[in-house]
Amino acid sequence: MRDLLVAFIVFGSLPFILKRPFWGIVLLAGLGYMNPHRLCYGFMFSMPVVQIVALATLIGMLASKEAKRMVWSREIWVLLIFVFWMGLTTTQAFFFAPAIEQYEKVVKVQILTFMTLLMLTTRERVHVFVWAIVLSLGFYGVKGGLFTLATGGAHRVQGPLGTFIGGNNEMALALVMTIPLMRYLQLHEQNRHIRLGLTAAMVLTVIAAIGSQSRGALVGLLVTGAVFWWKSRSKFYTGILIVVAAMVAVAVMPPEWYERMGTIKTYEEDASAMGRIYAWQTAIGIANNRFFGGGFETWHPRVFFLYGPGGSFARDVHSIYFEVLGEHGWVGLILFLSLLGFTWFKCGSIARLARSQPDLLWARDLAAMVQVSLVAYMTAGAFLGLAYFDFVYHLVAIVVVVHHLVTAGRAQAQPAAASAPLSLFGAIRHAWLPTTGRA
Repeated sequence: MRDLLVAFIVFGSLPFILKRPFWGIVLLAGLGYMNPHRLCYGFMFSMPVVQIVALATLIGMLASKEAKRMVWSREIWVLLIFVFWMGLTTTQAFFFAPAIEQYEKVVKVQILTFMTLLMLTTRERVHVFVWAIVLSLGFYGVKGGLFTLATGGAHRVQGPLGTFIGGNNEMALALVMTIPLMRYLQLHEQNRHIRLGLTAAMVLTVIAAIGSQSRGALVGLLVTGAVFWWKSRSKFYTGILIVVAAMVAVAVMPPEWYERMGTIKTYEEDASAMGRIYAWQTAIGIANNRFFGGGFETWHPRVFFLYGPGGSFARDVHSIYFEVLGEHGWVGLILFLSLLGFTWFKCGSIARLARSQPDLLWARDLAAMVQVSLVAYMTAGAFLGLAYFDFVYHLVAIVVVVHHLVTAGRAQAQPAAASAPLSLFGAIRHAWLPTTGRA
């Protein structure tokens, strides 16, 4: 039954996507984050649905007169240079065959990112795209939160196997990054019932992140929670939300969870934590000795033996920073950090530009919540190897587009990006209206 439902949605949407390729971008976000085909048990499980929808979307973009626009900014140029640099490091990789395979995956992610950038031409489209991300990952947040409450936290919350969010650590990172986007949607949702649903989803998603039993997620939640409160317009409401979610989650978790989280303070005695530290030292050793780094998929026992401190301790690197450093050298790390830093500062620029214009409050709120999502990524990601996760690159695209909409709006008598608060259904209706030419 699941297979038939997913097949109906995917293949039934193709004719509409060919006519309105923006909806292909929305469906790609849903397929990429929720991975509904990976929840099937039959023929759809291994169906290349993302490739099928991406091809239909690309054909629609080339054939349709629907509005498209490429926004060139320093963030996009840095991203392009980063992708090019990863191609260079791949040619110098320790293990070329697996490296070129991983590079192809990364390039596919970036192609979809640029397709998204082209199609996000209005506020309504940005709003619908954010909804697509929130609904896709929020499904696991709500499901995982209910699962944690029902089982008393006895089992870890994990994602579909074979995806970016398949592990408990990866799932937790994605959930923590999603919570701020839920808050943005809640702030600008007209429908009271949907607002209440988003409030419940935020609480359950926090519980799910804690229920993942990921120590990195706990650190990320603590830091993100503080920044979330600081960036929020309603600090009293946000504070209550954080306290309630934390109290419920902590009350339901079993003693084993407290023991596992307690190892954060005694990491020297924990083999898993020390293994990560050895891997980080290995990454520094690779970068210091090889200008191009070790290339993708460099984490092999032989490499640890040559560049690691212990000579024989091999495990995955488990850090976005040291993953990039070890695989692409110091140049790659500088480009990666520059991309994150420029995106953060562009969010600040959006907030400053929109501060004096009430009609652009949506842009200021979205920029603030994207900053919180970036904090989640940069803190929890310090303990996870998700440097190529498409979520963060979608955030870059969203920020670049919103900045363009805000600056375009300020330059005109009637702000192009300004409009009344949107409901989910209102945004869908506006995004569905045909738009032609180049916006």
